[in-house]
Order: sequence, then C-alpha cells, then structure tokens
Amino acid sequence: MNSDVSDAPEESPPHRAYVPYVPEPRVELGPSLKRLPLSAPWRWLQLGWQDLRRKPGVSLFFGVCFALMGLAVLMVFRHAPIYTLALCAGFLLLGPLLCLGLYQVSLRLERGETPTLDDALGAWMPNVKQIAIFGFVLLLLEMLWGRAALVVFAVSFNGMPDFAGSVLKLLDAANVGFIVAYLGVGALFAGLIFGVSVIAMPLLLDRRTDAISAGLASLKLCLTQPLVLLLWGSIVTLLVVLSMLPMFAGLIVVGPWLGHASWHAYRAALGVDEAAPTAQ
Repeated sequence: MNSDVSDAPEESPPHRAYVPYVPEPRVELGPSLKRLPLSAPWRWLQLGWQDLRRKPGVSLFFGVCFALMGLAVLMVFRHAPIYTLALCAGFLLLGPLLCLGLYQVSLRLERGETPTLDDALGAWMPNVKQIAIFGFVLLLLEMLWGRAALVVFAVSFNGMPDFAGSVLKLLDAANVGFIVAYLGVGALFAGLIFGVSVIAMPLLLDRRTDAISAGLASLKLCLTQPLVLLLWGSIVTLLVVLSMLPMFAGLIVVGPWLGHASWHAYRAALGVDEAAPTAQ
C-alpha cells in the first residue's frame, strides 16, 4: 500500500553562524577638531605677529581701516547717537570681510606665496554666497543685541535718556543696576557671536564650506574646549580695549595682529599648527 506520508526524516534548518554586532563608524559633522593646550593662544599671537612683520604693508592697510571704523562710530555717537547702532551693524558686516583679507595674507604666507592687496581684498569672492549668509546671521544677532540693549535702557531709565553723547554720564553711582544689566546682555550676545564665528570665517575661506557647517564647527570648538577659547576671547577683548584708548590708533597694529592670530587659531583647531615661519 502506498502512503502519502514520507518515511524520510525531516531536515533540520541550516545552522546560522553567529555574527558579532559591529557598530557603524561614527560620522563627524564638520571638520574634526584637535585638542588644544591652554597655552595655545600665546602661540597664535606669536605666529600672528610674525605674519604681520613679514607683510606689514598689506596688513597695516587693514589696520587703518579698523581704526577709521572706530573713529566713525565715535563721531556718530557724539553728534547723532541715534544712528550709532545702525553704523555698528554695518561695520559688523564689513569687519569680517576685512578679516578675510588678513586670513588670505596668512594663507599665502603659509603656502610660500607672495600676498598682494588686490588678492586680500578679493578673498571673499570664491565663496561669496556662504560668506554673505554668515554675515546676515551676524547682522541678525547684532539687531537682537541692539533690541535687548534698548529694552535695558527703557526699563532702567523709564524711557530713552539723553546723555548728549557723553559716556561718562552713564558712570554715575545711581546707574549701577543699569551698568550691570547692560554689561550682562552685552556679554551674552558677544559670547554668542564669538562662539559661532571664532573659526567660521577662516573655515569659509579655506574649505569653501557652507555657512551653517562653519558656524556649528566654531560653536563645537567653544563648547568642547571652553577654557582655551575663554582665554583667547579674554586676550582679544583686552587687546582691543587697550588699542581703542588712544583714539583707536592702536587698532592699526592690534587689528591685523589679531586677524593673523585668528587664522592660526583656526589652523591649530584643525590640527595644522605649522612651525613658526622665518621673518622676511
């Protein structure tokens, strides 16, 4: 008799070999950043000073522009204070463009090339779209800073006071609360602007990246290495304030010096902290 059921034994499923789990490699957003020693800012100042000495003519041209910008703000504040904020906003866009020229000079010197003023002034052109976007972001932050400052003024003085262009009238003992609030708001926005821009502009010049990636890379550097960047920001602030005291004349030298040093800060953050060049 034939049977529909086979007497052959059932085949067991094939044994599956154990495959260990291997996590996917981590994807870095933006360029990888190097761990910087706390003494790094002094190295950047040294290299920046050497760049200034190697090409003083082009560098000091930008320094004169910085000094003229400071004098313009001072004159407007004395004669038409209402327009001071608008002028500062315009200079917030012009300043980074001038710094791009200094970064270009340092880049040419790093490559062993001869920097020229025409080349430095046109440094923004190859990546103009992203640089313009980043400049617009800085402008928005400046406008928010200005609005917050106006609120502090209005709350502290029950309206906008008229100081007739004199800063000394603000330093009255009765205005301690206003001074603390005003400096606190200024420190908050200045820190934010510094955080998103400390290496963003050099990155936009060197890597032709987009504005968002450059800003995030800069912010990442500040958040992951706050002590080094806090020291660097303090040095920059101190030197700029001291250079403003003799009618902004000190900016002629300090401005390009810090510009070149900022380029070397960017290069060190990306792990390209080159040896100090020989002065020519």
